[in-house]
This record gives sequence, structure tokens and C-alpha cells, in this order.
Amino acid sequence: MVSKQDSNKARKKRQKRVRAKISGTATCPRLNVYRSLSHIYAQLIDDVNGVTLASASSTEKDFTEYGGNKAAAHKVGETLAQRAKDKGIEECVFDRGGYIYHGRVQELAEGARAGGLKF
Repeated sequence: MVSKQDSNKARKKRQKRVRAKISGTATCPRLNVYRSLSHIYAQLIDDVNGVTLASASSTEKDFTEYGGNKAAAHKVGETLAQRAKDKGIEECVFDRGGYIYHGRVQELAEGARAGGLKF
């Protein structure tokens, strides 16, 4: 019998491998990405202190359009970059969360860069 590979299990394995190598600090936090079928979420995390410094997602009240497309991901990236600038954060480390750097994940990164974050 042929069994289908569990894609989320493989993603978690990739995520764990990458997280062993990168870490965020207060001056250069980790930009974490999570995407579901209908929404996208992003956080700036200080791993040394274990706190989230800034976050943005397509589930917020002021976000009115559909959150599962590239335009929404770009807008979430720009929103996160603006919130980071308000807190004095200019640089970060990008953590794609085991996802392929393509589509919505790529658009979120480009939106954050357009907003002024450097990574």
C-alpha cells in the first residue's frame, strides 16, 4: 500500500532544523511566518528574552479583504515593518517557518522590505 507523505510533519522537521541555526535578539529579532489556507501571520520575536516585539496578521479588525492571497501577504508585511519602525527595529532575521520561499511567504518578505525592514 502506498501511503501519502505528511507535508506538515516534513515542514515541522525543516522548521526545527532552521531554528537550530537562527535566533533573534532584541536588536535583531527573528521574523517568524505562519500561513494557513485563509490567513497569514507574522511576528518579530526576541528569542533571548522569549517575547514578541511586534506582530501583524490578516485576521485583525482593520484588515477587511481576504487574507489568503499574495496581496494580503504583502500588506501584512508592510504593516509589520511599520510597527517595527515604531519600536525602533530596523533589522531582523527572516524565518520562513519551513515553508518554501515562494508565493505568499515571498510577498510577505517583500512587503516587509518595502516597509523598511532589512534582512
